[in-house]
Amino acid sequence: MDDDSRYEAVSSRDARFDGEFFFAVETTGIYCRPSCPAVTPKRCNVRFYATAAAAQRYGFRACRRCWPDAVPGSAAWNVRADVVGRAMRMIGDGVVDREGVPGLAGRLGYSARQVQRQLNAELGAGPVALARAQRAHTARTLLQTTGLPVTEIAFAAGFASVRQFNDTVRRIYGRTPSALRAEARGTAGAGGGGVPLRLAHRGAYAAGDVFDLLVAETVAGVEEVVGPAGARTYRRTLRLPYGSGIAAVDERSGGRWLDARIHLNDLRDLTAAVQRLRRLFDLDADPYAVAERLGIDPGFGLRSPGAAEPEEFAVRALVGRAEAGRLVRAYGTPLDVPCGGLTHLFPEPRALTGHATAGPLAAALATGDLRLDPGADRGEAERVLRALPGVDARTAALIRMRALGDPDVAPEGDADRAEWRPWRSYATRLLARGTVSRRIPHPSTRPRSSGTRTAPPAHSYRSPA
Repeated sequence: MDDDSRYEAVSSRDARFDGEFFFAVETTGIYCRPSCPAVTPKRCNVRFYATAAAAQRYGFRACRRCWPDAVPGSAAWNVRADVVGRAMRMIGDGVVDREGVPGLAGRLGYSARQVQRQLNAELGAGPVALARAQRAHTARTLLQTTGLPVTEIAFAAGFASVRQFNDTVRRIYGRTPSALRAEARGTAGAGGGGVPLRLAHRGAYAAGDVFDLLVAETVAGVEEVVGPAGARTYRRTLRLPYGSGIAAVDERSGGRWLDARIHLNDLRDLTAAVQRLRRLFDLDADPYAVAERLGIDPGFGLRSPGAAEPEEFAVRALVGRAEAGRLVRAYGTPLDVPCGGLTHLFPEPRALTGHATAGPLAAALATGDLRLDPGADRGEAERVLRALPGVDARTAALIRMRALGDPDVAPEGDADRAEWRPWRSYATRLLARGTVSRRIPHPSTRPRSSGTRTAPPAHSYRSPA
């Protein structure tokens, strides 16, 4: 996309591009999402940015009509396997907050200076600015949905001091923390406990299809799905960097979001917990680009679910659902207080190293020889997996698709279907459901409806600089 096509999306308030880029208005000092309902500014006053952090870096504050910090993430970060894509996935998971820029660089295998230079060159913001924007969004969420004291929120969101927290909130939102909370009065601390959230997604969302898959895969003790079809709630336990948690996500969609609620032992885990749910439910997907490539109706809202706990999913993919349940009962960590059918955290890899089937995989995970974190090198991870006893090509591909969230894993027997790239995991999902035959037409052979605007083709998918 060039700036003219971005401005066209802004003029038409096209929600398909929310999260793919942001625009800022020089005369107001405000930045927005493309679908902002405000009056469209003149083209000469508009500047475009790849990330909210870049807009903030140049002194723009977030619009309070469209809340641009609440948009879905760009699908480009899941597609890309380069250092920028891997860095963005790890920053989203909170690595910079927990380990700093040196920790991020070490995981990527680059120097901190190289990472800083690449992110600034392409995104207009470095890792610290990107992490700060994320912390600000976490802080706003806690301010507007909980009754926690401001001091607790500051440190839970990852700020080093209350002063830093106050300064950042004022700069990004043009309001004090107390004013932000007052604007949301009446919704904070809504019934049910925990942190209530709206998990934004782009376009239509096939919630029924995703929940059907979760029902088929549920492992007792760590997961459960309750309620009738169409109004189900998925609940699971989470092992997080600072403690544990329980998350619940409702099948009923709010149109542009899924309602969720997260209970945490330590609120510093909120960012990591949210990102894990987003990966599990594939909420940063671009259904328009997928539909364009696969020749399906974008209104179907096709998703390729990931995994909330990558290491857990790898073990489950290898041993099967029934054996995974036995492992939970034998080696899982019991919750201090069971909640409904949730009783345990899934066993850590080091607890399973003696298991006949899962032992070699668990040992590789425990020693770090195999990495399945959001920033892992997917090709290297698959190479290590294929070398492990008992892990065949099909299991390795499934782990790459689900645990590593790779959107471009080929359906079995169709490795050469280049015309489906970079969305072959979505074709795999369609074929597994029997929705389409293997003869998905090439995009160039499909007629377009006249007068219909389409999303950018998948082969040119790149976050705008």
